[in-house]
Amino acid sequence: MTAFSRLVEKVGRGTLQGLDEVGFAAVLLAECLYWLAAGRRKRQPVRVAAVFQQAREIGVNALPILSVLTFTIGVMLAIQGIYTLKTFGAESRVATGIALSVVREFSSLITGVLVAGRSGSALAARLGTMKINQEIDALTVMGIEPVRYLVAPPLVAMVVMVPALTMWAHLVALFGAGLYVTGQLQISFGAYVSQVVEALRLADLGHGLAKSGIFAVLITLVGVVNGALVSGGAEGVGRMTTRSVVHAISAIVITDMIFAFAVTR
Repeated sequence: MTAFSRLVEKVGRGTLQGLDEVGFAAVLLAECLYWLAAGRRKRQPVRVAAVFQQAREIGVNALPILSVLTFTIGVMLAIQGIYTLKTFGAESRVATGIALSVVREFSSLITGVLVAGRSGSALAARLGTMKINQEIDALTVMGIEPVRYLVAPPLVAMVVMVPALTMWAHLVALFGAGLYVTGQLQISFGAYVSQVVEALRLADLGHGLAKSGIFAVLITLVGVVNGALVSGGAEGVGRMTTRSVVHAISAIVITDMIFAFAVTR
């Protein structure tokens, strides 16, 4: 077999595996929606306590590191914005650029990447460990639907908490940028806030929040799919956990690009 043939075979196998994983993720999403809608009627409702526990782990526990990152990014945008606009003598309009950049792009993107690194990897590791220990098979034997029990709660928590974290990221990043802008341009914080409010529209806020909701679904599905594909013991868990983070961040960045392209046409 020639090198070219091996390359074609490798690409083909990788493509088929990727399509298989996408199909698996679509089935998982459909099953989650089914159990959310029909679980109570089937006497297997999605556990509210589990949703709140996941929401605390995904959202509340992420607030300190998210606040540090978004504050830093807000200041960085202010520094770069003033430096760039000073060339054109338009540094007084830096608040407009900061507001649109933060609300439409940076907050949702940074939040998604952070949650993928923290919670998406944890979800993949937990499910992978359960699979290695045959705990998922045990749930099935006990008559407990694994998707309803293990996947639906983190999915609901993600869809609620990632947009909420994005809103918090908006506030912290704009606050950090405001501190630098007011100090450098010698304007009041109230004047900065007025410029930010004037620059933003409801559609800008909806743009960022809609993306964060999509990111939440992607993070959950990527984590679950990689966790379900674990094999080979502890080494396999580590390998698929790393793969989960890489795939989730890649999916977030690509989706962000597609979303931005679609809504700005």
